[in-house]
Amino acid sequence: MPLKVACMQLCSSDDVAKNLQRITQLLANHDQPLDVLLLPENATLITRSHALKQHHAQPCEYNKILQHFSNLAKINQCWLVAGSILIQDMKNPDKFFNHSPVFSPEGKLIAAYNKMHLFDVDLGDESWQESKHISAGEAPEMVTLNKQWKVGLSICYDLRFPELYRQYSAQGCNIFTVPAAFTVPTGQAHWEILLKARAIENQAYVLAAGQVGQHTDGRKTYGHSQIISPWGETLAEIENDEGIISAHLILDDLKQRMPVLQHRRI
Repeated sequence: MPLKVACMQLCSSDDVAKNLQRITQLLANHDQPLDVLLLPENATLITRSHALKQHHAQPCEYNKILQHFSNLAKINQCWLVAGSILIQDMKNPDKFFNHSPVFSPEGKLIAAYNKMHLFDVDLGDESWQESKHISAGEAPEMVTLNKQWKVGLSICYDLRFPELYRQYSAQGCNIFTVPAAFTVPTGQAHWEILLKARAIENQAYVLAAGQVGQHTDGRKTYGHSQIISPWGETLAEIENDEGIISAHLILDDLKQRMPVLQHRRI
């Protein structure tokens, strides 16, 4: 049976309640059943306010967010990869993990991945130091949806590190999830190229859900959420608006037309 997957594109703000309401609304308006839904990075909160981040990353508020996503997964009977949210680093209370939780169709929290590669980059007009407030995750994380579909989790800047996806591939992953909040300059230059490279070189499907537009904290994100086939084809895309895109993933398409995984030497 084909796997019906979807990516949601958002313009999240600094209001968690409104962001959760918007996610719920977009999903309610999508009247087709789904097997898997991916949200973007920072799905519930985009802000430069450290105090606001600390408030929503503390256990009580974090658990409220998890409960909302658990209910969404259960109501829609789908696997929900909730993009990323912040969770406190208990070993370093001044920092957070950029954290991607995964819920089963029964609403159970199955797994979570902490972003391993942090966006410390000076682009000239923009400068970002993610490691100032974010702790790096220590290990990859994968989820088995059933015996046939295995998902390797990643977040945004991870996309530039092919060794992560090669490790997932070696463990049998045939889907990669990439929730993101790419800047406009880096998105225009590299987003689609990197997505297609990760799909082609690993003969895997790539689901990429992005933030888009002008956010309340002043930043601009690139959008262009996509679903990519193992052949590098764009199966679905949304460019500059909020919304949901979907596609069917077919196991037969994973039969290696290019047997690169068999020909690896290192």
